[in-house]
Amino acid sequence: MGTISLKIPETLVAELAAAASRRGVSKSVLVREAIRSFLLAEEASARPESALSQVADLVGAFSGPADLSAARKHMDGFGE
Repeated sequence: MGTISLKIPETLVAELAAAASRRGVSKSVLVREAIRSFLLAEEASARPESALSQVADLVGAFSGPADLSAARKHMDGFGE
């Protein structure tokens, strides 16, 4: 495992120590988890979302025919 040194304000050191103590882990574990979480979030935001993921909360929220996207009969009179 590699080692990295950084300077952070004393107030942040105290917050880090308190959070690590609450979780029962070392400060190093907490910092590693925070960095991993940050990197995963950054990676996820760099990937374009699919159309489905953008409207996932709407799937199944409306009633209508089950074959709406495939049956031309539902388009009769639309756009005239």
